[in-house]
Amino acid sequence: MMTQYVHQPDFMTGDEFSIPTFSLLNPEGELHSDADEPALERDHARRIYQAMLATRILDERMMAAQRQGRLSFYMQCTGEEAAVVGATAALNDADMIMAQYREQGALMYRGFSIDEFMNQLFGNELDYGKGRQMPIHYGSRKLHYMTISSPLATQIPQATGYAYGQKLAGNGHCTLTFFGEGAASEGDFHAALNMASVHQVPVIFFCRNNGYAISTPAVEQFAADGIAPRAFGYHMHVIRVDGNDVLAVYEATRQARKIAVEKNQPVLIEAMSYRLAAHSSSDDPSGYRSKDEEEVWRAKDPLLRLQKWLLKKQWWSEEEEATQQETLRREVLETMKRAEKRSSPPLESLISDVYADITPSLQRQFDQLKRHIRRYPEAYPRGAQSLDLDVGTETDTQGEA
Repeated sequence: MMTQYVHQPDFMTGDEFSIPTFSLLNPEGELHSDADEPALERDHARRIYQAMLATRILDERMMAAQRQGRLSFYMQCTGEEAAVVGATAALNDADMIMAQYREQGALMYRGFSIDEFMNQLFGNELDYGKGRQMPIHYGSRKLHYMTISSPLATQIPQATGYAYGQKLAGNGHCTLTFFGEGAASEGDFHAALNMASVHQVPVIFFCRNNGYAISTPAVEQFAADGIAPRAFGYHMHVIRVDGNDVLAVYEATRQARKIAVEKNQPVLIEAMSYRLAAHSSSDDPSGYRSKDEEEVWRAKDPLLRLQKWLLKKQWWSEEEEATQQETLRREVLETMKRAEKRSSPPLESLISDVYADITPSLQRQFDQLKRHIRRYPEAYPRGAQSLDLDVGTETDTQGEA
């Protein structure tokens, strides 16, 4: 890097740089006059839309289930489906995805079944996580989707590390990690970008900037122009994209993947979008944003934008839309009823994967837990159902807390 000298103090604030927003479709589903349509085949475009639609319907039904008391917790992707599904569609299906907690659309696109979603949400005996996680903490080894962990931003440095392994393996794959602009305020974000840039690894950092970190608006989170300019500090490729425009997200991610895989260089993508739903089922957005603001963004609904484009190209029809919505709603409801009736994982599965062999200390703790549940079965009805019969005769010589 060539050093340029000046002989008078010349301070810079970053205002000298302006990062544009890449967009292909307007809210009416029409290409901008100077935009090039991406090379997206009919079946691929339909698969993207169907995944977005299925995610929207799953979210609507499961939020209703939470309000009915059938589910303890839920988080919707509503309004951000284009960012999540569009980015996933641009990847190779064997590329690793490390999500935050609002990216169920990525799994939907890759073929995670409604049954698999429901088993995790209800933590039943068929849940891959064996009931150990909160709802919406999905994971799928076969679909290359790392299990979600609750602490904010931990997946970002993990993505850098995983991508470093991919670089060493030379298998032509990359890692994409999703996170919100609030997570970009964590130290993990900066550590991850610095490490990725220094070691030149094939990772895509995908920031969903939806304007709010729970209830904190972006203007109170950071003073600079969003997240994208931070890439300059790490000498990293960066692009800002209209996160409600699935074609733009797809094309930006497709080209980012090419940089990551072919050059072993990291890329930062900032997708500008809006969370139309609450942060979670525990949140009430009316306390920190107006209905007028929400309506402005509803007019930019990513699902309707893509639907209009597909209809104009005659790749989709009103009849298909009605049939698909009815089929999906019925499937979600029927699958949910099956999932919530399934038994919980056996209590023994609580410690089965901690060590290769269960240690004496862990076994003693587990035995104490069983005695506690047997003593207070009304407080742990599901756990009590899976206890061995002989536990009822045991006494706790260590005492109960």
